[in-house]
Amino acid sequence: MDISALASVEGMTALAAGLILGLAGIGAAIGMGLMGGKFLEGASRQPELVPMLQGKMFLLVGLIDAIPIIGVGIALYLTFVDPFAGKIAAHLTGH
Repeated sequence: MDISALASVEGMTALAAGLILGLAGIGAAIGMGLMGGKFLEGASRQPELVPMLQGKMFLLVGLIDAIPIIGVGIALYLTFVDPFAGKIAAHLTGH
């Protein structure tokens, strides 16, 4: 094996981290947009339920927002720890 295998693993890891961040952000944005639209529909149909609906909406916004935050943690782990590149480097050096 040569050093190009290590570069390939690092490149694919960076691509995976970018996909994780992008897809998590897009998914959260779509989820929040749909939920906000449904909240406005519910508030316009029954204005007396707005305080209850608003509390539930903010709870769900926090839960939906947790998914991209977890994705950021995983992407940072892959970027800075990169367990795959460590195994390839150990194999290249023979240790």
